[in-house]
Amino acid sequence: MNCTYYTYVRNSNSDHTLANTVPEISIIIPTLNEEEHIGRLIRHLTDNDHQVEIIIADANSSDKTVEIAESLGAQIAKINQPSRPKQLNEGARLATADLLYFVHADTLPPKDYANQILSASADGKTFGSFRFRFDSDRKALRFNSWWTHLPIMIARGGDQSLFISRKLFDNLDGYSEDHIVMEDYDIIRRGKKLAKFQLLQDDVRVSARKYDENPYWQVNSSNFIIFTLYYLGVSPARLLRLYKKLIRHPKS
Repeated sequence: MNCTYYTYVRNSNSDHTLANTVPEISIIIPTLNEEEHIGRLIRHLTDNDHQVEIIIADANSSDKTVEIAESLGAQIAKINQPSRPKQLNEGARLATADLLYFVHADTLPPKDYANQILSASADGKTFGSFRFRFDSDRKALRFNSWWTHLPIMIARGGDQSLFISRKLFDNLDGYSEDHIVMEDYDIIRRGKKLAKFQLLQDDVRVSARKYDENPYWQVNSSNFIIFTLYYLGVSPARLLRLYKKLIRHPKS
């Protein structure tokens, strides 16, 4: 795979680059045409008292995603074709911290996310996620969010973000690049065989844009169908084709 790297580190408390500073957390964000969200997310992530490293794994965006991210001090890995597991793995290869944190571009972790993740890590919890809530007041979506309070697999997902130690991530050989869909469930499923999964009791704020494009029942039923077929062993390629048929996607 052809990738181009821009390597410099941003200190959350400074506008200067600190090439020799080892960050406490490396944050990897996969992107494709996310200029609407990426600036807000990077500012949010760097507004804390900890040293963090922001890595954008971009799948050849045609908008200003990369330009905005670079202007805010992020590192950039450019990848020629969209593939979230490949993007996440390439970002992780660039990371220098012992803790990795994977975040979607249209989400906002809790303000003190770094404190919570570092505290969990200090207690020996090597991977886990937050719960989530939508950026919408619709009652039906609040019901969806409630399910993420439960420690069950069907309530997990990449939108909740994922923190994981570098050691465990390497032991798992990262994300399975065969899983072009459900890659987040796959890595959690495999990781739980080696370590205890920790559900942090705070919420990531998630975009409801998928529900703006599709009826509520259609998104939920599609998610359930794909989740069930995944557990039945249907191939990722077939799952992705079906998912694209079942619902409209905001960036399609």
